[in-house]
Amino acid sequence: MTRASLDKQPHEVASMFDDVAANYDLTNDVLSLGQARLWRKEVARAVDARPAQKILDLAAGTATSSQPFARAGAYVVPCDFSIGMLRVGKERHPWMPFTAGDGTKLPVKDETFDTVTISFGLRNIQDTGAALSELYRVTRRGGRVVICEFSQPTWAPFRTVYTEYLMRALPPVARAVSSNPDAYVYLAESIRAWPDQAGLATLLQKAGWSDVAWRDLTGGVVALHRGVRA
Repeated sequence: MTRASLDKQPHEVASMFDDVAANYDLTNDVLSLGQARLWRKEVARAVDARPAQKILDLAAGTATSSQPFARAGAYVVPCDFSIGMLRVGKERHPWMPFTAGDGTKLPVKDETFDTVTISFGLRNIQDTGAALSELYRVTRRGGRVVICEFSQPTWAPFRTVYTEYLMRALPPVARAVSSNPDAYVYLAESIRAWPDQAGLATLLQKAGWSDVAWRDLTGGVVALHRGVRA
């Protein structure tokens, strides 16, 4: 079993997600105490997919996150660099155009998509700035980015409890439900090392995105960032 390190070597991260692909969605529901489904609904609301729109769902994994966009009539490309995730997704949703791709070098032409989105995957890409610039490149002018990612709880007492859960409670729970519990130790560590809400907003602006804003979910455990390509 593979556990990636915080320098996020692409082959390590991809292999780690290959290991957990089969039970990934179920494990996330358990570890998030059911909040993962709520977060997916908020992403779908923010993306606001429409018929005939082209949407890139980066780090889509098994494409659970892509389904609301497809149901709305949009053309959705689920993209991930974990071949294991893509295989599981293709078994579940054989009609979808699954695409293997690195978030820093997408196999896509300039200005292809109306909306680009990534949920809980930006944190796992080695170069965050390069990924945000690449998402900008493949988005048409006037198009949007929607990012859902773990962040920093805004209420200090809750932040302390949350941090304790991540580092103490999450690993034993992961051992009970995941095929690769060490992967979730990495995930907990990567959440702790990730920028806060304002920090990610600054990175988006540096990559060229305009009208950058965010909304906290579950008290800031997760933040939903948005931006526009001018």
